[in-house]
Amino acid sequence: MNAVPDITLNNGVKIPQLGFGTFQIPPADTRAATLTALEIGYRHIDTAEMYGNEKEVGQAVRDSGIDRDDIFITSKLNNPFHEPAAAHAAFDQSLADLGLAHLDLFLIHWPLPALGKFVETWKALEEIYRSGRVRAIGVSNFQPHHLRRLLEGSVIVPAVNQVEVHPYLTQDEVRAFDAEHDIATEAWSPIAQGKVLDDPIIVGIANTVGRTPAQVTLRWALQRGDIVFPKSVTRSRVEENFALFDFELSEGDMAEISALNRNERTGLDPDRNNG
Repeated sequence: MNAVPDITLNNGVKIPQLGFGTFQIPPADTRAATLTALEIGYRHIDTAEMYGNEKEVGQAVRDSGIDRDDIFITSKLNNPFHEPAAAHAAFDQSLADLGLAHLDLFLIHWPLPALGKFVETWKALEEIYRSGRVRAIGVSNFQPHHLRRLLEGSVIVPAVNQVEVHPYLTQDEVRAFDAEHDIATEAWSPIAQGKVLDDPIIVGIANTVGRTPAQVTLRWALQRGDIVFPKSVTRSRVEENFALFDFELSEGDMAEISALNRNERTGLDPDRNNG
């Protein structure tokens, strides 16, 4: 088994730097895919209320036979629940659907800036955190101006900010703001829905180091210090995505990949997504 390094969050909680993402995995396929990931060695699972597969993730965790405390599990607050009371109820529902007594990380999934309630929603997450039922809280898809407003009106600094990051969207400004405030950056869609895998620069580096384009892209993200969770329902690809810790990219390779930035999203713009 490859040894996945931990990153220590700003409250002292340790999170595996490589995880298994369940975004876009249908509920019918989620249990088997998550079990496969756990068998291969993943100990970090990322799900969300919005994905509709929390029950299946929880079932896989139970069926794996692995001690619950050895698996880091993240879920996220769905967009309709930005009222504080609704956020509390939604968190309770996530725990019930997962069949867990606690979560390791719970995030506000989107800032929904037109709604303008993410600060009071964050205060609800602070209350949940203080209840001891979640080990860390954070945000997802927050831009620096969202984070500035959040930090001005809150007590707890988010432990993580989960944003779309890949070679075509390097998110340098967001990552710099996160680092300045001791917020860990998590990268979703780390291979840009596959769009970067045919890029000549990435293919060339992959050929040089004897790895696949996906492995090179994921390794780039890891060496930048991001927490990464690729997803696949194909066992061979899940294994491939886990085999990242017995090689390194050179500084030149890293710079070439970073230079591919186009500020090109595969997902929604956080300033335009309002639920």
